[in-house]
Amino acid sequence: MKKTSIGGQAVIEGVMMKGPDSIAIAIRKPDGEIELKKEKLKSNRKTISRLPIIRGMFAFVDAMVIGIKALSFSAEFIEEEEEKKPKKPSKWDNFLDKNMIVISIVFSIFFSIGLFILLPTLAVSFIGNVSKSPLVMNLIEGVVRVAIFVGYIAAISRMKDIKRVFEYHGAEHKTIFCYENEEELTPENARKFTRLHPRCGTSFLFLVMIVSILLFSFFRWPNLLMRLVIRIALMPLVAGISYEIIKWAGRSDSKLVCTISAPGLWLQKITTQEPDDSQLEVAIEALKNVLVEDREADLW
Repeated sequence: MKKTSIGGQAVIEGVMMKGPDSIAIAIRKPDGEIELKKEKLKSNRKTISRLPIIRGMFAFVDAMVIGIKALSFSAEFIEEEEEKKPKKPSKWDNFLDKNMIVISIVFSIFFSIGLFILLPTLAVSFIGNVSKSPLVMNLIEGVVRVAIFVGYIAAISRMKDIKRVFEYHGAEHKTIFCYENEEELTPENARKFTRLHPRCGTSFLFLVMIVSILLFSFFRWPNLLMRLVIRIALMPLVAGISYEIIKWAGRSDSKLVCTISAPGLWLQKITTQEPDDSQLEVAIEALKNVLVEDREADLW
């Protein structure tokens, strides 16, 4: 089985595939045609990719930026279809258009901090000191954090639009598995593979939760403000360690890797759904174009 570093992300009615040197976004437009966008990545990535832990911190932020850009691109086609009557944009609309990426990233960061860092530590504080051991208190907080994360994923999966995105997520995984098994990239071949992949972003986020539990457990249980400062300050390190684990998991088939990957794969049963052939076609189109771009880059 071929191992590859190519990964991806489901977007609105499409898939973004990311290789070492480029990304390709394929979108199924309302008229049924596939719209494609390709983009070269910055050359300094190869230097950063050689630095353990640091590369994980970079990859975490980088994935967020690329992901939001891909989502914004895919949303353009839905907006065009819904806008039946042209209207003159206001100054506020122009401001949002120009700064949407920055606004989205800032909102995502604050939302994540509030939901997965502030809320768990507040919840445990309200419970009171059920134990005098900082280790026990940190572990309880970690369990609450994981419960909130799983509950959030389960809740949004019930939304119709999100279910469509999860189907494209499944198409992304099946297509990558098809390529890794060195079979021709067709919907028929991709359909037979599992939609659960060990290098998935869902597995990465779940690992972030587990690593944060272990890392935070080494610290005392100070006042609320200090707990928040410590947790936010350690998040880049948590992301870096989690990245190294997920990267190792993608290269190995050992029993230890299977055990570590199992919770993330279970969660993917929610965050991925079985795609149809038209969705697989979109994922295949994105992957093929990433492969072409990266081969051309290698020639140079």
